[in-house]
Amino acid sequence: MGCTTSVILFKGIRTVFERNCSYMCKQQGESNALEYTAYNWSKEDSDLLISSCLAKPKLIEPLDYENVIVQKKTQILNDCLREMLLFPYDDFQTAVLRRQGRYVRSTVPSNAEEEAQSLFVTECIKTYNSDWHLVTYKYEDYSGDFRQLPSKLAKLDKLPVHVYEVDEEADKDEDAASLGSQKGGLTKHGWLYKGNMNSAISVTMRSFKRRFFHLIQLGDGSYNLNFYKDEKISKEPKGSIFLDSCMGVIQNNRVRRFAFELKMQDKSSYLLAADSEAEMEEWVTVLNKILQLNFEAAMQEKRNGDAHEDDEQSKLEGSGSGLDSYLPELAKSTREAEIKLKSESRVKLFYLDPDAQKLDFSSAEPEVKPFEEKFGKRILVKCNDLSFNLQCCVAENEEGPTTNVEPFFVTLSLFDIKYNRKISADFHVDLNHFSVRQMLAPTSPALMNGSQSPPAFQDALHAAAMQYPKQGIFSVTCPHPDIFLVARIEKVLQGSITHCAEPYMKSSDSSKVAQKVLKNAKQACQRLGQYRMPFAWAARTLFKDTSGNLDKNARFSAIYRQDSNKLSNDDMLKLLADFRKPEKMAKLPVILGNLDITIDNVSSDSPNYLNSSYIPMRQFEACSKSPLTFEVEEFVPCIPRHTQPYTVYSNHLYVYPKYLKYDSQKSFAKARNIAICIEFKDSDEEDSQPLKCIYGRPGGPVFTRSALAAVLHHQQNPEFYDEIKIELPTQLHEKHHLLFTFFHVSCDNSTKGSTKKKDAVETQVGYSWLPLLKDGRVLTNEQHIPVSANLPSGYLGYQELSMGRHYGPEIKWVEGGKPLLKISTHLVSTVYTQDQHLHNFFQYCQKTESGAQASGNELVKYLKSLHAMEGHVMIAFLPTILNQLFRVLTRATQEEVAVNVTRVIIHVVAQCHEEGLESHLRSYVKFAYKAEPYITSEYKTVHEELTKSMTTILKPSADFLTSNKLLKYSWFFFDVLIKSMAQHLIENSKVKLLRNQRFPASYHHAVETVVNMLMPHITQKFRDNPEASKNANHSLAVFIKRCFTFMDRGFVFKQINNYISCFAPGDPKTLFEYKFEFLRVVCNHEHYIPLNLPMPFGKGRIQRYQDLQLDYSLTDEFCRNHFLVGLLLREVGTALQEFREVRVIAISMLKNLLIKHSFDDRYTSRSHQARIATLYLPLFGLLIENVQRINVRDVSPFPVNPGSIVKDEPLAIPAGNPLMTPQKGNTLDHSLHKDLLGAISGIASPYTASTPNINSVRNAESRGSLISTDSGSSLPDRNPEKSNSLDKHQQSGTLGNPVVRCDKLDQSEIKSLLMCFLYVLKSMSDDALFTYWNKASTAELMDFFTISEVCLHQFQYMGKRYIARLWPLRGRCPSPVTSRSQHCYRGLPHHSGHALSVHTGF
Repeated sequence: MGCTTSVILFKGIRTVFERNCSYMCKQQGESNALEYTAYNWSKEDSDLLISSCLAKPKLIEPLDYENVIVQKKTQILNDCLREMLLFPYDDFQTAVLRRQGRYVRSTVPSNAEEEAQSLFVTECIKTYNSDWHLVTYKYEDYSGDFRQLPSKLAKLDKLPVHVYEVDEEADKDEDAASLGSQKGGLTKHGWLYKGNMNSAISVTMRSFKRRFFHLIQLGDGSYNLNFYKDEKISKEPKGSIFLDSCMGVIQNNRVRRFAFELKMQDKSSYLLAADSEAEMEEWVTVLNKILQLNFEAAMQEKRNGDAHEDDEQSKLEGSGSGLDSYLPELAKSTREAEIKLKSESRVKLFYLDPDAQKLDFSSAEPEVKPFEEKFGKRILVKCNDLSFNLQCCVAENEEGPTTNVEPFFVTLSLFDIKYNRKISADFHVDLNHFSVRQMLAPTSPALMNGSQSPPAFQDALHAAAMQYPKQGIFSVTCPHPDIFLVARIEKVLQGSITHCAEPYMKSSDSSKVAQKVLKNAKQACQRLGQYRMPFAWAARTLFKDTSGNLDKNARFSAIYRQDSNKLSNDDMLKLLADFRKPEKMAKLPVILGNLDITIDNVSSDSPNYLNSSYIPMRQFEACSKSPLTFEVEEFVPCIPRHTQPYTVYSNHLYVYPKYLKYDSQKSFAKARNIAICIEFKDSDEEDSQPLKCIYGRPGGPVFTRSALAAVLHHQQNPEFYDEIKIELPTQLHEKHHLLFTFFHVSCDNSTKGSTKKKDAVETQVGYSWLPLLKDGRVLTNEQHIPVSANLPSGYLGYQELSMGRHYGPEIKWVEGGKPLLKISTHLVSTVYTQDQHLHNFFQYCQKTESGAQASGNELVKYLKSLHAMEGHVMIAFLPTILNQLFRVLTRATQEEVAVNVTRVIIHVVAQCHEEGLESHLRSYVKFAYKAEPYITSEYKTVHEELTKSMTTILKPSADFLTSNKLLKYSWFFFDVLIKSMAQHLIENSKVKLLRNQRFPASYHHAVETVVNMLMPHITQKFRDNPEASKNANHSLAVFIKRCFTFMDRGFVFKQINNYISCFAPGDPKTLFEYKFEFLRVVCNHEHYIPLNLPMPFGKGRIQRYQDLQLDYSLTDEFCRNHFLVGLLLREVGTALQEFREVRVIAISMLKNLLIKHSFDDRYTSRSHQARIATLYLPLFGLLIENVQRINVRDVSPFPVNPGSIVKDEPLAIPAGNPLMTPQKGNTLDHSLHKDLLGAISGIASPYTASTPNINSVRNAESRGSLISTDSGSSLPDRNPEKSNSLDKHQQSGTLGNPVVRCDKLDQSEIKSLLMCFLYVLKSMSDDALFTYWNKASTAELMDFFTISEVCLHQFQYMGKRYIARLWPLRGRCPSPVTSRSQHCYRGLPHHSGHALSVHTGF
């Protein structure tokens, strides 16, 4: 940066002297200054006066972009940089992304779509089967902040480190260390053993001496390996090894371990040894790298030498003038090579700017992922063994292992005592030994009416592996220490629980007792093998804390005997509440035994597991010997924040028989040991079969037709805790119902009875049924239903009428039809909803779609009822609900319907945000939303209808709460508009049309209206609703930015003008923040450069570059032709007249945009950067207007000569009055010191006493603020050809305001503005710079060089000691990046004799 500035200053000073040498010696003219001298004003008064004096800048009508593109088509196509003028043709496209699930196939059954008749079920299935629909923008990576560019390659590791005169007196050790990495070379130091290589003495272990080696790079690029007696490398080395003479480095372990040898050109060698193998390898690697570098440098030098000789020979042969013609060519090629070398080796100007180093991603858009099946904390439960103290061999010949004497069955589930609920389905496990399983009789034909595995799994799964699962995965969404894993243990029905458990509770191991129990068990298994009875239970905690850390050290409690009066889940929760109270648990009867079940975290690559619907995962291995693992369904709490949108098909009903009151019945003689058989049927005809859809238990088929609950011995009012899991059909109808059949089971196994008596194991003692649908919804929760003694055909049609009459078949009710049976059902379905409002809405939509006459009022009623929809239902079915609402929106024929649809969408979006589930909405818009096919005669487009509805809701007369929510969450609606527009253009082939023909005029009007309706909410209600107005402002900016991709760009420019017109100078800080946030987003468009058309707009044919009408000031013509950049610079100019917070926002935004241009890999070449610089040439005028505000008096680190300081002139502006009227008059100082010119050119050292203070030079000028509203008259007309400065017809002031703020800028503001200035200066072409110098007035030239001089002061390197003194004042230590940046712009190295440079440190 120092070199760049110096070269430019040399050229500029030459031009100044050529033009103004005679004038500079003349006396300064009179200065007519009018100054406001209200010295006692406060800062607030000053700001108020400024606001009142600054006129609102006039709006400049933008050019008709599409027209200009057509008119200048030839010029654009012939432009060598036409890619900077045109949008690419493949700018955006729609794409379909295959939905990636966890499973080997779709979770939707193959025939589900054909079976589905309900609109809601159909739409849910579509949601789970559909792929993702995206709109992709090819250059989207370039549409954000400079920190988000795809290839911001940091070159900080290759920065050279130079040494300066100012650092010569620093610590010598530090100097030596910095020399080691000169030119960015390699460096290394450490202790090694050096062998004595005297040929007269053989090398031995004793000849090695320990030395400290230091690898350094010399000024010519060569490397030396110096060695010392100690680590004080500031002393003279004991010796050096010149690596230029080294031929190779090899390991040599013959004399000493970890030794290596350096082979030299003179056939000598050096033997060195390290302390470890790792150190040896490090040294060998570094030395080999150096040898490789030396080799490449030598080859390059040889190639350059050969080319140079050939070139010289050809020139001598082909030229008659000999050396005279050769020398200029040589000088030219040398200059070109030097320029090329500098351009390649020099880092970009902004790489070490402090702001460019900040990792600020606040402006980055959140990462959006597709909907995916999510789980809570997942726990792998491995069931290993269940063993009781009472054991023996069950084989007839008594040859075999010792096992439990009878089969036991374990059911695992999770209970949450904090929220008093069961939170998982049951997981059934059979841990019995094979010989014990043989005791059971074959399963009855009634239960075997199921296939071994569902058809979908027959090829993939082994029936045997599925029959006896031992591993399950439980999921917990809200982990905490009060969650228990409960194991319920059952056995084959024999008698009472107390009687059956008694042998197991005795500590004495009696073989006689075991044999007796075994005998009874065999008889019971043969006779009652299909019936179970409760036996025992055990429990253990799962988590240590609420973070989900597993309590792996916990073990299962003692095995407690089950109390026949405390069987229900509610009773279990009460028992668990006392689990941590030893005094209460000690009272429970204990069964002697051990349950071995371990828990662990679930690894992501666990093989061979199935979900709760028995669908295998992708990584399932059918041939693997790994045990199958089953996912157990979690009953997620009905809380919105814990709900996830459904992504897979699941349709399970859990049935819980709870209680039967049969003690008063007179219909049956015996009804004590009551078993309940549960079936799921789709018909009530006499011969109808139950459906094969009940999940089976271990050892049986995967799906069965019926299930039995556990039996309580001699109980007429039995309680139940069983859970029956049913796979529901895709489409339910009115005939689907649950049928409960009650049996009295005879437990008498006496052999004295007759054969007839022994065969009567079960006797039917009643029936009950529960229709599954009520008002079209699945019946859930607790139900009390009557019991009948018979089951006639058509029993579902029975209806009670008044006066004891009934409709339907004759039914004999037990106890007169009292509700004797209590059951509960729980639905876990992703295709059926329990919410009445949602069900009614979809039902009405189905009626209208099937041809029924739609009533607008009735539809509005159903839409309004959706506001009462439950939050967790809304989240669970989010994509399906939103899809249907947008479908209704496009088919609405009345405005009231469309507005109410939009209000419901606003309600849904607000609910998601309030629950912290914004990510679901972003996933929906990006991946799930798909616009309906557009049919002109039938439907409308979402973008047009939604825009109209938004306009209605934003009206002042509309509901305040709804409009506030729309503003607050407006990003969602604008994103939907954007995606709808993109899909509409591509799917209807409108993207090929001209921009002004893509959308109808009605849509243009709608967009303009919504922008105009939004602005009062942003600019007038920001105090009352700060969050809503801020969000609306940002969302509008994103929408406007994306409209450039789809719409007429001239129309979009007009919308930006409409936006800007709502702001004025003197606005509150918040509104300035809004305005510059809007401009930041819009100007970050990926095609911002083509939008500004960096091309000449002169009339006629342009012959030469010098003839271009380059704009160096913000003329109306410039702002019209280059609309965005003109608007930005005008707004920055306005902001510079405001208070500091506003100035910082504006300057930061401008600098960040220039940093982005600099880092953009699409515009890396010098010609690209020069073309971009032409857009920012008016920045010169902007800075010249504010030249006096760049105050270096307090921040200049120059040592000054006290004698050169001039007392402040009365012209200086008092601190209390930042306001002043610009003056006219002479602006040159005849006392321009030769040492100042020397400092500018880099000839004189700034550290000599002769260097003038920059403030004294400036104060010697009697120009006042240096701001002129008419620069053409600011100087006497010395050159008629160049009068009126840059433009005869246009004021050079950017804003044209008569009163300009003149208080000094902060140092951070100055540095940022100067970085922008230097970027434009460095990037612009030489022709453009010379054109500026030729056209600028003398006053403007002097101001230009004043700014350049300020650059030298602001970025001057002050030395290490100066930096070290500053850090304690700043209260922090320098970071590695900042420390490195202090060496980046240090200018010339030590041997050049110059220390004047620029850098970005202080």
